[in-house]
Amino acid sequence: MRTATLDLRADPVDITGALIDIPSESGEEATIADAVEHALRTRAPHLEVVRDGDAVLARTSFGRPSRVVFAGHLDTVPANDNLPLRRTGSGDDEVLHGLGAVDMKGGDAVFLSLAATVTEPRHDVSYVFYDCEEIEEARNGLRRIERTLPDWLRGDLAVVGEPSNAVIEAGCQGTMRVELRGTGKRAHTARAWMGVNAIHALAEPLRRLAEYQPRTVDIDGLTYREGLQAVRVGGGVAGNVVPDDAVLAVNHRFAPDRSPEQALAHLREVFDGYELTVTDTAGGALPGLAEPATAELVRASGGQPVAKLGWTDVARFAALGMPAVNFGPGDPTLAHTKEEHVAAAEITRVADVLRAFLS
Repeated sequence: MRTATLDLRADPVDITGALIDIPSESGEEATIADAVEHALRTRAPHLEVVRDGDAVLARTSFGRPSRVVFAGHLDTVPANDNLPLRRTGSGDDEVLHGLGAVDMKGGDAVFLSLAATVTEPRHDVSYVFYDCEEIEEARNGLRRIERTLPDWLRGDLAVVGEPSNAVIEAGCQGTMRVELRGTGKRAHTARAWMGVNAIHALAEPLRRLAEYQPRTVDIDGLTYREGLQAVRVGGGVAGNVVPDDAVLAVNHRFAPDRSPEQALAHLREVFDGYELTVTDTAGGALPGLAEPATAELVRASGGQPVAKLGWTDVARFAALGMPAVNFGPGDPTLAHTKEEHVAAAEITRVADVLRAFLS
């Protein structure tokens, strides 16, 4: 199969369009990874390039005093009648429509352009283009790379190109999902007094949730708003049976000043008297705005960073002991939608900021 051609010296807007037109649903990134690998090997001789599965990594080794890691995933969610690429408008008003335009081929295009054209950066740079971000965490390419090529993820700052409206989103929230159960005794609903309704037993924890006041936390001048929400209630046997079992699933989004262990301790206080089962958890990432490399990037952006309200792969880099930010073109609320589109002006802005930062 012929490898798709990417011109890494083209405008990042055009590189974005070329990437959109290469289908790369999670688990099927071989074609786009081949194109990225070929382009980096042939157009960026100053970089060391390696392939790990369907991830492509490249880096400089100039002996600079600091290193920055740029990371972007190559995969997308399944198509929804939003391929091939469609371009509307022109000049500053041009918009690129298509699967992955926002999440996150615009960010990938910027990183690829920098990789090929900034040949003598003032920081050493590692570029990580990875697979399987949009599916279950166990298959995430960064998780695999951390096992197989851990030194490629180390640096003084990580920039993840997730869509952020071309504004620096520093750190991220942690997330935890827990379940608690209501138990009872089955009976015929015509003789309900002979049973104990397990669904009714969830009334008390639901009341606590309804009255819960989440924290608002200031870290490095950024405001992180926490959340605690019921996300699923399940139970019931049949239309004429008092249920003897019910489950309440709760999602907690916590500020990065708390560890997962501290978040769980807090939930145990909120739901005192109930047994909690943790079904999923991931720690957050502190913004690290006081770190020299992060502060330098913020100055280059000329804008005010904001807190990331949500979880992204910046948390993986934070767990490695380095500050990390999200910075990419596109409106994150459009990610995974049929209407996914990105303004060319945002792609250009992110590219200009990062080029100034490196140069």
